[in-house]
Amino acid sequence: MLYKQIIIGTISSVLLACASTEGGPDAVESGVTSGRPDCIFQSSIRGYSVLNDSNLIVEASGRRNYHVVLRRRAHGIRSSRRISFDSPTGRVCASFSEVIFYGQSDNGPIRVASIRELSPEDHEDLLIQYGKKEPEIERTPVPREVKGAEVEELDPAANDDSSGD
Repeated sequence: MLYKQIIIGTISSVLLACASTEGGPDAVESGVTSGRPDCIFQSSIRGYSVLNDSNLIVEASGRRNYHVVLRRRAHGIRSSRRISFDSPTGRVCASFSEVIFYGQSDNGPIRVASIRELSPEDHEDLLIQYGKKEPEIERTPVPREVKGAEVEELDPAANDDSSGD
């Protein structure tokens, strides 16, 4: 009986910790937040990109991207065949959810330290920061001769050769 109460209490606290922000359960799904950390619905996860041993970009439905930071380094994450998210609530949230890596020797679960939804600019900045994308450099066009764009001198003294001799 005590064991059952402990399990119910644990699940309740996890549900409370991952509770939606203002606006109900659809608020987090649509990206509306009120300063709380973001969560990702497991069913909306479409893929991921490895930035380094402790940072991922998770792609979710609706073209949303999330920066997921792990509590510790996951050596060999780049060579893992796949990853999965373990969350008792169906929502991946910081501190309560874990990431499991397959295809490496140390494939124990690693807790998620933080999750943050990325704007398109933030997403590009992270890719550049971790060397996954080259920054776009604007090249200055080479000046070329334009027909009919002569420069006219407006200084009258420069045009009058007879005034100073």
